[in-house]
Amino acid sequence: MSSLDQQQAQVWCRTDTGLRRDSNQDSFLVNQDLGLYVVADGMGGHLGGEVASSLAVKTAEEVVEQYRRSMRDSRDLLALVYQESSRRIFEMAEQENPRLAGMGTTMVCAYTMGSSIFIGNVGDSRAYLFRKPYLWQLTEDHSLVNEQLRAGLIREDQVRQFVGRNVITRSVGFEKEVVIDVLERTVQKGDCFMLCSDGLSGLVTDRRIQEILCASTQDQAVNHLIQEALANGGDDNVTVLYLCF
Repeated sequence: MSSLDQQQAQVWCRTDTGLRRDSNQDSFLVNQDLGLYVVADGMGGHLGGEVASSLAVKTAEEVVEQYRRSMRDSRDLLALVYQESSRRIFEMAEQENPRLAGMGTTMVCAYTMGSSIFIGNVGDSRAYLFRKPYLWQLTEDHSLVNEQLRAGLIREDQVRQFVGRNVITRSVGFEKEVVIDVLERTVQKGDCFMLCSDGLSGLVTDRRIQEILCASTQDQAVNHLIQEALANGGDDNVTVLYLCF
């Protein structure tokens, strides 16, 4: 593809509170005019998590809208998205409301430019590429359990029993500055990218996600994935964004 046609790209997104939570601390953004797609999963208590994820998504949209024409490097643009989001969340907690102290959020972003898609990530929300029938996890989780896995201290089959599996090691807004991961991929016709909070990936295995995507039409995929997370206990808020070219 020489260039991505945002109007021809199709996107579906849904968020669900789940079966165990009283509120939904996930936030998402779909802005096809900007080519920007975001999923954020807040932390820091009932109020803090909602505020942090919502502010991160709002800031991402504002930064891309303001700087996308003046910044030629899309990697730099995404870096600015995360730095500004982290600064705003941190300063709100520090200066405006003591009840928000310690709040933060994961945030995974997809930004399309030319024939490329740029993926930014902080935390354990994820981006996947589905090129039927194959599924690849594109992002690396910034989590305690992933660090233990990479160090060889636990095995893959021990992840679901790991005591600290919900502990993230990097988040947006917990500190004023944040280190982000950014990757770039050339988009091929038929590629689908899925962004999700750990309400999905923590309850549904990659193998099962792949099976559901293979068996579903594109417009059914999001609902089927969320139904699977709920059927597996629905322990957390779950958000799934599915972008297909």
